[in-house]
Amino acid sequence: MKKFLAVLHARNMEFLRDRSALAWNLAMPFLLVFGLAFTFSGSSKDIYKIGIVGGMEKLHNVAPALQSTQHLQFIPYDDLQAAINKVKHHQMDMLIDVGSSPKYWVNSSSPNGYLLERIVWGTAGNSFERQIVDGAEIRYVDWFLPGILGMNMMFACLFGVGFVIVRYRKNGFLKRLKATPLGAFQFLLAQLVSRLLLIMLITTIVYTGCNLFIEFNMQGSYWTLLLVTALGAMCMISIGLLIAAHTASEELAGGILNIVTWPMMLLSGAWFSLEGAQVWVQKLSLIFPLTHMISAARAIMNEGATLGQVMPHIWVLGMLSAIFIAIGAYVFKWE
Repeated sequence: MKKFLAVLHARNMEFLRDRSALAWNLAMPFLLVFGLAFTFSGSSKDIYKIGIVGGMEKLHNVAPALQSTQHLQFIPYDDLQAAINKVKHHQMDMLIDVGSSPKYWVNSSSPNGYLLERIVWGTAGNSFERQIVDGAEIRYVDWFLPGILGMNMMFACLFGVGFVIVRYRKNGFLKRLKATPLGAFQFLLAQLVSRLLLIMLITTIVYTGCNLFIEFNMQGSYWTLLLVTALGAMCMISIGLLIAAHTASEELAGGILNIVTWPMMLLSGAWFSLEGAQVWVQKLSLIFPLTHMISAARAIMNEGATLGQVMPHIWVLGMLSAIFIAIGAYVFKWE
């Protein structure tokens, strides 16, 4: 334990004494959150979103004219209650159930829902039963916040750990540590815990500071959100440790880290929703830990999801972390 704590303390002090890196990790997420909040919060949508429960084939049979209407995006759903919650929070303009008794749901305070209701009546006649839901709109910044914080954590975890260990190996620091009783697992675990503590501290400061001015929407439990955030950060740190465990070149490490980060950033839902994307794209996104962390965080903050409801994401993050750190310790080389 003394060996582990000694390496942990050394790594913490190394990061805290690097004032430029510390300032950048604090300033960048602040600037991104405030900039996007004031730039895009008042922007309007270019397309109407309509959720479909029961299959697109049935919609064609019930209302063929509606399906052929331009500028409407139809998104299939299997979970009726989850889709209703989307309408409730203005994340979807209308929901249509094309079951045995066709129904549609609109939000009574949604302008887009009002206009789409006129379209439904004009194209489908009286074939749908009207249902009303009430709920406050989720602002763009509330939807975007988990993505921007998750993306900042991803870069800080992967590059902050990967480059550091490769630099240690390149300048001979790891070779000197090899002569000590310190084991590979102890060393990697100390790096993981050090980076995890710093990332959680910085993310908490950023969230709290921005919340003082923007007042984010928070429907769920902060403790559940903290657990998801910690597991997500730990999983991405483990990926960085695995990449750096056997790499001696900073250029090679940078290339591998970019190969990992760019697909994760584009397909995790950090920048835009994947609801209207191809099914194979949605399936592919599930292999990335950032997808599970952002999805769980958004469900907790915007929909009030409980610990049990986000447990599948938690299991994935926990298992991936254990697998990555175990493989990293096994293939780790000091020289």
